[in-house]
Amino acid sequence: MTKAPASDERIWAPLDRTQPRSALRTYAKRMRAEPTEAEQKLWWHLRHRLGLEGTHFRRQVRFGNYIADFVSHGAKIVIEVDGGQHGAQALADAAGSRFIEAQGYRVLRFWNNDVLRNTDGVLEEIRWVVTTTPTPNPSPQGGGELRRAGT
Repeated sequence: MTKAPASDERIWAPLDRTQPRSALRTYAKRMRAEPTEAEQKLWWHLRHRLGLEGTHFRRQVRFGNYIADFVSHGAKIVIEVDGGQHGAQALADAAGSRFIEAQGYRVLRFWNNDVLRNTDGVLEEIRWVVTTTPTPNPSPQGGGELRRAGT
């Protein structure tokens, strides 16, 4: 049995709060304060129109070395709103998506244009993903595996 730490040996929180915040945390805070037009619109709709149980969303949440635009920890959903600059960042976005999916979350990506011009369609897609259960891979019912001819 291990000895419980003394009260002055806290291990769950840093004692010295004078240390500067990490650059990623500061960047996330700035991104929350300066959202794009599409992020601002989707944020309003997620808070006021989505109305599904277990979908409390947070903005600009850190996942390792990545920052996700919107996250619902209860529904295990991450929503990314991408502008034109993300076309050049496809590899970095794919790496971020793989990392987040490895944490057990589903990642949804929408273009700014979709959020601004087809908000109802975007919300419907989010509702559909939140209310459906992802099928495990491979499916326990079978049929998802590759089969050889003649077997």
